[in-house]
Amino acid sequence: MSSLYALCLAVIVLALLAVALYRATTVKTKADFLVAGRSLPAIVLVFTLLSSWIGAGSLFAGAEAAYRNGFAALWIPAGGWIGLLLIYFIAPRARRFARFTIPDLLEARYNQMARILGTIAIVFAYTGIASYQFRGGGDVLHLIFPDVVTPTLGTYLIAFFVIVLTALAGMSSVAYSDVLIGSVVTVICIVAAPYLLHQAGGWSGVHAALPATHFQILGNLSPIHALEFLFPTLMLMLGNQAMYQKFFSARSERDARISVVGWIIGTVILESLIVAIAVFGSALFPTGEVSQHPREIIAYTARHGLPAMLGALLLAAVFAKVISTASNFLFSPATNLVNDVFVRYLAPEAGNKRVLIMSRLFVVLLGCWSLYQAVYAESILQKMLWAYTIYSAALTPVILAAFYSRRVTAHGAVAAIASGTVITLAWDAPGFRTLFPLWIAQRDAIFPALFAAVAAMVLVSLFTAAPSPQQLASFHE
Repeated sequence: MSSLYALCLAVIVLALLAVALYRATTVKTKADFLVAGRSLPAIVLVFTLLSSWIGAGSLFAGAEAAYRNGFAALWIPAGGWIGLLLIYFIAPRARRFARFTIPDLLEARYNQMARILGTIAIVFAYTGIASYQFRGGGDVLHLIFPDVVTPTLGTYLIAFFVIVLTALAGMSSVAYSDVLIGSVVTVICIVAAPYLLHQAGGWSGVHAALPATHFQILGNLSPIHALEFLFPTLMLMLGNQAMYQKFFSARSERDARISVVGWIIGTVILESLIVAIAVFGSALFPTGEVSQHPREIIAYTARHGLPAMLGALLLAAVFAKVISTASNFLFSPATNLVNDVFVRYLAPEAGNKRVLIMSRLFVVLLGCWSLYQAVYAESILQKMLWAYTIYSAALTPVILAAFYSRRVTAHGAVAAIASGTVITLAWDAPGFRTLFPLWIAQRDAIFPALFAAVAAMVLVSLFTAAPSPQQLASFHE
């Protein structure tokens, strides 16, 4: 059986390498590497948006929440679904702006300080997201080859492969690899979910095996805890640099808008199927080894609850999704360092060859930093919420204000980014929460950090001069 799993993984690895090597031959300029030459059609955008969004956060953190709370785990992806409805209207505006990174946007609308602070926040958040992709991929390899690959060794192997894959061709490699991955994963989940439901004895069997709370809207969650799941996902979705870079890479504004429709449909279907597979798996395996590591429920169910071929395909699909999301969130901050630091401040006259070399070097350096975080992270779910919160609080409010507010000022944006980042990073530091009332100190960082950022943005903007017409020109017709 292990040989079957190894064969499926080998096919995935070779296919991804083939795509990356071929697309690497097309990369000649900075625009080719960072935004795929602004040539991506709608169908490619749909799959790369879908693959970059759904990774270890859904397959491991979301699955862990489903194992513990049942269908109430849908509060996590629901934030993304709400965000997607709003993004339908943002996508054409983002393509019209057509730069390279979110800090490009921040400087054009605000100032250089906003650009610098935005870059710092993105590097913290996105390397955190990439780190738990490495961790999740290591868990998959350990489950497939338990006598050969430890979780830590698996994490190192995944990190090495992702770094190589991402460094080869940048956005072009990531986007076209995602077409292969997204289509395979969707088909496998559509087949696996009803099979597992049948294995668990249908709905009656699942209900009999699990607590009644697993089928309630809130499950074991309090209303505020449910919102603490929903809001980080919602706010990350609305401000997600990886998403905006895909829109910057679109062939046209029309392609950007069409891609969001496909993304909405695909995300609702696939994330619902992932939660369902985790719930059905928890009904089949309520005790034993997986109960000690509930984040592994989907991979464990693929190995022990499905026929060999279907299980091998589902595990390969999980592996591929982790690779895809890790590549996206590793590539994105690398573009920040090359475009927003190296080209902007250190070597503004650098040619394409030098920029490409530095881009690949930054991918390697950030990959090593993400690997360090992966090895020492305790909980994928907690790491996911921490990374989402940094981005959600520090950047999403000022990104949305860039497109929809004429009054938010550069000083207001800088104050928002700084306060959101500081509150999130300091929230779990010893003694920091004692500065707040108990009812606030007991909560996760998302609401205190988001409140601080929005309050700073509004108050400082009220007491500073309004933006100039030049600052507003690219964002408001």
